[in-house]
Amino acid sequence: MKAWGGRFREVTHPLVEGFTSSIGFDWILYPYDLEGSRAYAEMLERIGILSREEKETILTGLDEIEREIEEGRFSFSEALEDIHMHIEQRLTEKIGDTAKRLHTGRSRNDQVMTDVKLYLKDALCSIDGRLFGLLRAILRKADEEKATIMPGYTHLQRAQIVTFGHYLLAHYVMLKRDRERLRFVMSHTADTLPLGSSALAGSTIPLDREFLKERLGFSRLSENSIDAVSERDSILDALYETAMIMLHLSRLSQDLILFCTEEFSFVELPDSLCTGSSLMPHKKNPDALELIRGKTSRVIADLFSLFLVMKGLPLAYNRDLQEDKEPLFHAIKTAEESLSVMELCVRDMKVNRRRMEKACYEGCITATEMAEYLVLKGVPFREAHKIVGGIVRSCVEKGKGLLELTLEELKGHSLHFDKDVFDYVDPVRIVHRRKTIGGASVAEVERFIEQEKPYLGL
Repeated sequence: MKAWGGRFREVTHPLVEGFTSSIGFDWILYPYDLEGSRAYAEMLERIGILSREEKETILTGLDEIEREIEEGRFSFSEALEDIHMHIEQRLTEKIGDTAKRLHTGRSRNDQVMTDVKLYLKDALCSIDGRLFGLLRAILRKADEEKATIMPGYTHLQRAQIVTFGHYLLAHYVMLKRDRERLRFVMSHTADTLPLGSSALAGSTIPLDREFLKERLGFSRLSENSIDAVSERDSILDALYETAMIMLHLSRLSQDLILFCTEEFSFVELPDSLCTGSSLMPHKKNPDALELIRGKTSRVIADLFSLFLVMKGLPLAYNRDLQEDKEPLFHAIKTAEESLSVMELCVRDMKVNRRRMEKACYEGCITATEMAEYLVLKGVPFREAHKIVGGIVRSCVEKGKGLLELTLEELKGHSLHFDKDVFDYVDPVRIVHRRKTIGGASVAEVERFIEQEKPYLGL
C-alpha cells in the first residue's frame, strides 16, 4: 500500500524503494506514532469525523499493533518506507476501511515531526536524569576532596595550587550549564506541538489542536503551519546540547586519562571500568574514558551533518529532512551511555591524596603566592614578579624547588623577605588563605557545595 498510489501508473522501482526507506532506524518511533494516532482518533471523534465505535475500533487495533511490535511478531518491510506507513497498513489489515479515516486532515509531514517531538521529550528527560546523577556524583566526590591539595594546570604545566574538590567543581559547573540549557530545550522548542498543521497549510476540517496539545502533553502549539512541518530547530537544539555535554565529558575524560598514568598517579579507576592488553600483562587501560573522548567527535559530526542538510532547503517539507533522525538517535544514545559511564568513573575512582600533595611541594608552583607576599610588603606587583622570576631561574639552575630555599637565599633577591614567607607560601595554607569568591580555597569549595546540595536534593 502506498499513501499516494492514486497518482502513479507505475510501482516504485526496487532500488528507489530501498534508497528511500527509513524503517531501519525510525522504527524506534513506534510508541510515539501509536500515541499520536490514539490522540488523533480521539480528536476526530470530538469533531464528528469518527463515531465512538470507530474510535474504539481504531484504539483497539493500535493497542494490538503495539503488542505485536513489543513481542517481536510485527513484520517490517522496506516497501513500506517508514514506521508510520507500517502502522497505517497493519491497522488497515486489522480493522479494514475504518483505519482509512484516521489520516483525515493529517499529513506524514506533521505526523513525523509530532513523533519526533514526543521522542525528544522522553529522550531529553532521560539525559537530564543521567546528567543529574553525574552532577550528584561529582558534588559528593568534591565534598570528600574539598581540602585535598593538587597542582592546577595551564598549558598542561603546573600553575598554582588548587584543591581536587575545586577542580571537580569546574566540571560540575560546566555540566550544570548543560543541564540548564537542556531543560530550556525541553520546555520550549521540544515542547511545541506541530500536529494539525497537515502537509504545510493546515486543514479545512476543524481540527481541535488545543485538545491534541493537552492530550499529548505539550505546553504550546506551533504558530505557523509551514514552519511547523519544516523546522528542525528542536532537533538541532537537542544535537547542540548533546554535543556540548559530550565535549565536556571529553575534557573530563582527557584529564582523568592523564591523572591515571603512572607519571601523574593522581587517581585510579576500578578494574571493572578498565581493560587489559592481549600482549602486555601489566596494562590497565582507561578504555571507557578514551571511547567517550573518541565518540565525542561523532556526536559533534551529528550536529554539523544536520546543519548542512538544513542550510539550503526551501520551504516547506523536503525529503532531505528524513536525514535528521539517524544523527539524532545516535547522539542521544551516545550521550546517555557516556553520562552513565562517567558517573561510575567519578563515583568509584580512588584519589591518591599523598601523590597530589607531594606534587604541590615540588618545583616552583608557589611562585605566584611568593610574588603576592612581596606585594603585601609594599613591592609593586611588576617588580615583585621580576624578583620572583629571578628566584625561579636560580632554582632551575641549582636544581632546587622554591620551598627548599633558605631565608638567606631569598634575602639575596629582596630584603623584603622575612621568616613569615614560609608560612605564606606553604601549599596547605595557601588554599585556606585565599579570599576570592569562586576561587580555589577550601572555604569557597565548602560554600559552593553547601549552596548546590539543595539543587541536587542532597
